[in-house]
Amino acid sequence: MNTLFTCLWTVLLLGPLVRSQQQQRRDILNYLLNSSTYDPGIAPDYEEDVATEVEVQLEITSIDSISAISMEYSMNVFLQQTWRDPRLNFSHISNISVLELDQRRIGDVWAPDIFFKNEKSGSLHTVTVPNKLLHINNDGSVLYSMRLSLTLSCMMDLRYFPMDDQTCLILMESFGYSKENVALKWNSKEPVIFGLDDNDEQSLPQFYFYKPLETEGCFSFDSFKIEFSCLRAKLFIQRNLGFYIAQVFIPSMLIVILSWISFWIHVDYLPARASLGVICVLTMTTQSSGIRSSLPVLSYIKAIDVWLAAGLLFVVAALLEFAYVNVQTRKHRKQAKDDEESMQIAEPQAKTDFMDRARRVDRVSRIVFPLCYAVFNLVFWAVYLAK
Repeated sequence: MNTLFTCLWTVLLLGPLVRSQQQQRRDILNYLLNSSTYDPGIAPDYEEDVATEVEVQLEITSIDSISAISMEYSMNVFLQQTWRDPRLNFSHISNISVLELDQRRIGDVWAPDIFFKNEKSGSLHTVTVPNKLLHINNDGSVLYSMRLSLTLSCMMDLRYFPMDDQTCLILMESFGYSKENVALKWNSKEPVIFGLDDNDEQSLPQFYFYKPLETEGCFSFDSFKIEFSCLRAKLFIQRNLGFYIAQVFIPSMLIVILSWISFWIHVDYLPARASLGVICVLTMTTQSSGIRSSLPVLSYIKAIDVWLAAGLLFVVAALLEFAYVNVQTRKHRKQAKDDEESMQIAEPQAKTDFMDRARRVDRVSRIVFPLCYAVFNLVFWAVYLAK
């Protein structure tokens, strides 16, 4: 009974105070955003002919994919902007520290017109409501944040693929306000925050950041020679080589080594040697086609092209070696048949020469092919890993 009485007494005492404070916040907001005194279509310092400084902070929550075919990458970000609007200063009329605006009233406040210059596509998250917030502090400073999904272009140089590293840009710029009206700058403490995971060393499925991110301010001109304030962030990523070693380099290397088995098969076993050579060539061709299908059509030669072309060359060379040995073997058989038909008793010199030549080519190939392939590997990895 005493507890119930206490609760009722608290409601009676604090209810009017709470309602008064809520009414006060609403009145302050209506006072600040009065259409007769406040115009959201005009920049805060427009009349003073001074550029409004907008501080930008970008929080990257995830990088979903980096595509070499379309040369783009997708990510989810929180774009936070802070600026000061003297017209929204209410410290002289209230001791309330901050006003939080409802979604329906955010459009009543002036906001910068930042856009991503290298954006291919983007969207504002709207589940369950538009993911935007706007806070007005009592000194007139405004915090504006929104959650975005972006697909940005990233022009890649794939000459060293898959041992390549890339520099992807995030370009932000004011769309309609020149630098005389809006000046963009990065947050001085943390311009870009990574929220990919809990540790400091961020990583992606196929890439990792090999160098700290760099941010800088910039200026750009449009076709009318109007100068705009812009911001630039550089992401330095390098491709993880582990996947390609396991799925491309080691399998192709084993295929090349497998083609050398024909050098140890007797020259008379023609079907076995022919089947082995053809299978290795077809397997190598299929693997090359699969790799190239995941890459864009480019005019220059990539590292993976050199590797696959060399592997195919070695496999075809092994098949050509078999063809040469086969020709020598058939010459030997023809000579033996001619000798039998001519009833020669002495063993002709040509019979021995053809067979010995075939066997000698096999013995030399057992050494020359592995040695040449080892030299190629040494040069290939030395050139592309020491770039």
